[in-house]
Amino acid sequence: MERSGLYTAVAVNGFRRYATYRIATAAGVFTNTVFGFILAYTFIALWSERPRLGGYDQAEALAFVWIGQALIGAMSLLGGGFQEELQERIRSGDVAIDLYRPVDLQLWWLASDLGRGAFQLLARGAVPMAAGTLAFELALPVSPLSWALFLVAVGLGVVVSFAIRYLVALTAFWLLDGTGMSMISTLAAIFFSGMLLPLTVFPGAFGDVVRWLPWAAILQVPADVLLGQYQGAGVLGAFVFQACWAVVLLLAGRAVQAVATHRVVVQGG
Repeated sequence: MERSGLYTAVAVNGFRRYATYRIATAAGVFTNTVFGFILAYTFIALWSERPRLGGYDQAEALAFVWIGQALIGAMSLLGGGFQEELQERIRSGDVAIDLYRPVDLQLWWLASDLGRGAFQLLARGAVPMAAGTLAFELALPVSPLSWALFLVAVGLGVVVSFAIRYLVALTAFWLLDGTGMSMISTLAAIFFSGMLLPLTVFPGAFGDVVRWLPWAAILQVPADVLLGQYQGAGVLGAFVFQACWAVVLLLAGRAVQAVATHRVVVQGG
């Protein structure tokens, strides 16, 4: 119980910490809103030519745009969050101090990132979504249950996003400068999450593959849950898909962390 209370406190602190970055938050809200309008008008032109592209009508496609803009900050699709800080602590050697603490390194950063994600969803997600709702006809549900299921999918998506970024951050143990890996990871997240286009738009075998990649659990799945693309047991299947990737990637992170910890011990004597 004490340990769970500690991680809860870390999550709360993560929420409060990002709440102090008011200028950065305002800039993020503005950027997401402007980009949302650009993407929305692009989708209008595209869906005018292909009314059921990707299995969405125009109102659903526009809703997908603004759901994506609401999730950019929460999912750290454009980078940021704990990743750069952890990489810097690895580069400077301060991570050795973290490893001596009587807490789990991965769980500590996960708790902090969950707090950050909650703040970003509220602070950077609400305004773009409201702007999109006022400016366009969006196929958003009115049922509280649909929104509750959406929040579950968002929570699982944040965990998957964290697990990917944690693995990327740990590469700094070997690369020292993890900037290159972070850039590759960000590009992969942008393309394979559905941030630019719904993954259902991609045809054939390529489309089948990208929909099974972990990045789909970050944005595509939460958006489809809210849009009612999953019915009945399909919603549970979507959650299982996200949870499986979360478990696989978290376990991979623990394995890499164990190897990296051994490396630190060996180098440090």
